[in-house]
Formats: sequence, C-alpha cells, structure tokens
Amino acid sequence: MQIKQTDLVGSSILVVDDNQTNIDVIEATLESAGYQKITAVTQPLELMQLFSEKAFDLILLDINMPLMDGFAVLAMIQQMLEPSQRPPVIMLTAQADETSRVKALEGGASDYITKPFNRIELLKRVSIHLENHHAKRLLKSENQLLDQRVRERTAQLEQANLEMIYRLGSAAEYRDNETGNHVKRVSLIAELIAQQLGQDSDYCRLIQIASPMHDIGKIGISDTILLKPGKLTDEEFSLMQNHVKIGAQILSDSDSPLLHMAHEIALTHHEKFNGKGYPHGLKGEAIPLSGRIVAIADVFDALTSERPYKKAWSIEDTVALIEREQGEHFDPQVVQAFMQVLPKIKTIANQLHD
Repeated sequence: MQIKQTDLVGSSILVVDDNQTNIDVIEATLESAGYQKITAVTQPLELMQLFSEKAFDLILLDINMPLMDGFAVLAMIQQMLEPSQRPPVIMLTAQADETSRVKALEGGASDYITKPFNRIELLKRVSIHLENHHAKRLLKSENQLLDQRVRERTAQLEQANLEMIYRLGSAAEYRDNETGNHVKRVSLIAELIAQQLGQDSDYCRLIQIASPMHDIGKIGISDTILLKPGKLTDEEFSLMQNHVKIGAQILSDSDSPLLHMAHEIALTHHEKFNGKGYPHGLKGEAIPLSGRIVAIADVFDALTSERPYKKAWSIEDTVALIEREQGEHFDPQVVQAFMQVLPKIKTIANQLHD
C-alpha cells in the first residue's frame, strides 16, 4: 500500500510545547520538508477545545510543561478520542531517563525523541509515523468499502434465492389454480406468527424462506385429481395426500438448515394437533413447530382466497373456524399468536391480494 509524498506533507500536525523557541525550531524543521499544516500550542489547557474542533494526523508533544505535563496530555487523548481516532504521538523532551521513556510509551505515545534532536532523525520518524497512520486509515476505508460490497452482494444473493424459492413454490401452486401471491402471503404470515411466539430472528427468517415450498409435492399429483372441481373420492383424497411425502422427498437429505425446515414443513403442515391429520397422524407437540405454524397460515390464506372452484370465505368466518379448531386441528398457542398478529395479517392480505 503506497502512500504518496503529497499525502504526507498535506498531513495536519500538532506541536505542543510551552517554549515558543522550541516551537519555532520544530516548525522550521517541518516546513523545510514541505509540511504546511502545522498547529502550535503553548498552553496544554487549550487542547480540550482544540481536539473537539479539529482532527490531527500526528502530535509532537513535550513532557515538561507547567499545569499539565505531557503525561497528562497523553491521558487526555486516551479519554477524549476513540482508538480509531487517536493520531500517533511523538514525545520530544530533554528527559532521557528510561523511566520517563517507558512511562510515555505505556501512556500511549508512539515514539520518544530526546532534545536536542537531530533534524534528519526527527523528519524521518515523522514521515514513518505519518505513513503508518495514513496506511491504517486507508486500510480501514478499504475494508469498510469491501464490507459494504459484501453486504450488498449478500443481500442480492439472498433476494435472488428468495425469488427462486417463491417461483419454485409457485410452480406447484399454479397447477392447483393458486397464485404466486399465495406462497408469499403464507411465508409472511408464518414469519409474523413465529415472531409473536418469541422465536429468534434466525428461526423467523428461515420459516419465511422455507414455507413457500410447503406444497412443492403437488407437482407429483395428477391433474385429474389436482384440478377436479368437485369433492374427491376417498381413493382420490388418499392419492392427494401423497403430495406431502413427495414434497418431503424432494427436499430431503440436505445439510442446509433452510432445506431441513422446508422438508419439515412440507411433511407436517397437514398434521393436526389432535392426531387426526396426515401423513403420520402426529399429535400435539410431536408435530414440529414450523408445521403447526404453517398449518394455520396455509388454511387462513386458502380459505380467504377465491378460486375457480370455490368462493372466498370472509376473514371473520375464517378466524371463527380457526378459533373453533383450537386443540383439534390447530395448536392453541399458535392460534393465540395468530390472533395477536391478525391486524398485520390483514394488511398482508390487502397488500398482496390476488
């Protein structure tokens, strides 16, 4: 990572020394190397106001000053500025003892030069610390830009994956005279119910993405059965029930948490809380929570949607049915969560109507 010389000489440098003669010498030395943005302070007490108004790339700091010595200034820098905002500090002092040197470095100083200093040495150390400071800042900026690009790309991929899932779910629904909005409504309703039940954000996101595939198994059901306008015979209904196993088979044998939940939902969303559902007659909490949630979301949307072979139920009639089926078809706790988010569900129904 190459830092240009023009960037270095354009750096903002702060000199803190109570002796004006020392400041004049330091300023002349820096200006001889092309540095122009130099601020000098002889009263350390002015620094608090100065730090609140301006950022510096490097500080040259004397130790022996009245009222507030260099160690106190170092402590103030640590308190006032966040680590990412702290510029390197070079201590310039006549104190050459090891104790002062260690105290300065432990207090946050980046370097320590004794007076009288060598001009070439001072300029070289100033250049090195400025170079490191700018390199860190540039690296941070590049990392932030990279993180932003990664977040944007991840969001794009997630959106593409969600769109693919909706389309996959819709492929099965279209064969059943459903619409693409059916799977979207079911997914959003399921997410709302999961949130109301106190599930964590990962679970809620998973159920939103996985639930559109709840009826993917319908692609394996004959049109004769799937599109029959009248009531199915017992044999036809038995064949129709196979769509949950077909869907589960399509979504099985994956290590992906998403496909694992999609498999779980496809297989169990027609189970009933009283054990009289299908395909396995699971009862109560033996039915995975995702299946119990999608069962209500699917029934609500199916009943309130008009289809060529049926009229739409009113929301009031549908809700009344769901309440009556507490403990029978539906998990009572999931029903209560459904009732609490019903206003939001109505909004979804209006925004994504067929």
